[in-house]
Amino acid sequence: MSLPGAPYLARQGVELRLDGCSLDALAREFGTPLYVYSQRAMLDAAAAYQRALVGRAHLLCYAMKANPSLAVLQTFLRAGCGFDIVSAGELERVLAAGGEASKVVFSGVGKTRAEMRRALQAGVRCFNVESQGELELLSQQAVAAGRTARVSLRVNPDVDAGTHPYISTGLKDNKFGIAHDQAVASYRRAASLPALQVVGIDCHIGSQITQVEPYLDALDRLLDLVEAVEAAGIPIHHIDVGGGLGIQYAEEAPPQADELVTRLLQRIDARGHGHRELLMEPGRSLVGNAGVLLTEVLYLKPGAAKNFCIVDAAMNDLVRPAMYQAWMAIEPCRRRDGAAPAWDVVGPVCESGDWLGRGRELAVQPGDMLAVLSAGAYAMAMASNYNSRARAAEVMLVDGRPVMIRERERLEDLLARDRLLP
Repeated sequence: MSLPGAPYLARQGVELRLDGCSLDALAREFGTPLYVYSQRAMLDAAAAYQRALVGRAHLLCYAMKANPSLAVLQTFLRAGCGFDIVSAGELERVLAAGGEASKVVFSGVGKTRAEMRRALQAGVRCFNVESQGELELLSQQAVAAGRTARVSLRVNPDVDAGTHPYISTGLKDNKFGIAHDQAVASYRRAASLPALQVVGIDCHIGSQITQVEPYLDALDRLLDLVEAVEAAGIPIHHIDVGGGLGIQYAEEAPPQADELVTRLLQRIDARGHGHRELLMEPGRSLVGNAGVLLTEVLYLKPGAAKNFCIVDAAMNDLVRPAMYQAWMAIEPCRRRDGAAPAWDVVGPVCESGDWLGRGRELAVQPGDMLAVLSAGAYAMAMASNYNSRARAAEVMLVDGRPVMIRERERLEDLLARDRLLP
């Protein structure tokens, strides 16, 4: 099996290197747990989408929930991307990174009044609306603010993306989007409400999708609705096909981004919709294999039933294995000779669910550094302070040079907002 993250991640002799930088050396210089990202890998991932979109009206919106670090946002901003956000906090991050609200689409099933007001004031490109109630409330807030809210209805096409139930979003029993059979009526209502302007249609069927066919199925259902909505006299300017393209964690072989885009454009053209602007919202596929989590082996604890390799990273640093039973490759930063028994790689948190990998064959000793691969997406983004643990530092490799992009939290940071009783 090739290393997830190749060619940016490669073993040279005994050393595991990212963009030519020794991960063992980075772990010892900056401490652990430590997230390390390759900017080059991110830019190349975005370029794969953009190559296939040349000559087409489009906006590639990075789904920043995957990794909202400001330096990551800067990287995609400089590459010409817009942003897909799901909260007012994410909007503030885009603005802090130097982004423009006019290149932001605001998704999310539970937007609050305050978030709507802030997005209207900032001038976001459009709201991806997910329910009839949200339409009504957004109209009220836009009228009160003296603004026009541009809206795109997120439609639930009831298409199975073939992914984990927790990250499937396009089935009729998911909480997301407006039901397909209610979409035309919802568009009529949107067109009738004050201070709303219908500009597009949107769908997003899930995450870690490894086949093209679910996208094409969803696109056909979306285009059916475009035709029905325009027949009702409501013009649709853009089509937003969402994101969700998967990456390699183990032996998955998802389509390349340019292949996916080409197939989508062919279907759009074949059905006579090539004049419309295309929006896409990739997240994981832009950052997932651009990052690793580095952790130090603290103790080895052989047992009668299991062997435990206890490391200093935990489920508060990386929750994907505990939450999704996600398999992520784990590699020694410096390879050792000798026996490689099977270890459960676990952290210090007081939960039996605190594991990063099970049954991993590793030749390791206390003090060695391990790299958890494919950790650029939904990793640091989902970190917490459970067990009063400070969150990790983040480093980005820029032109082969490590740049600290987020300092490690200090214990005093964890207490800063607490207040004792009088």
